[in-house]
Amino acid sequence: MEQLVALDRNQFGDIISFQTSSGRIISYRKAIEEIESGVITGVSIAEEEGATLLSPTENLSFEQFPYIY
Repeated sequence: MEQLVALDRNQFGDIISFQTSSGRIISYRKAIEEIESGVITGVSIAEEEGATLLSPTENLSFEQFPYIY
């Protein structure tokens, strides 16, 4: 099982991609797909106001994650 270990944000502060524990760089949408299919663990998915939101289950927030670049 893989986990998310780092992230990248756009100029508005939105998360746009993640790095996995195996070193892959994947988009936010791909992360959602892989979390739903069980490839990535340690993250929960929630629907809020029509948006799909991710949150780490072991950490308080993605604010604690390092940047990819």
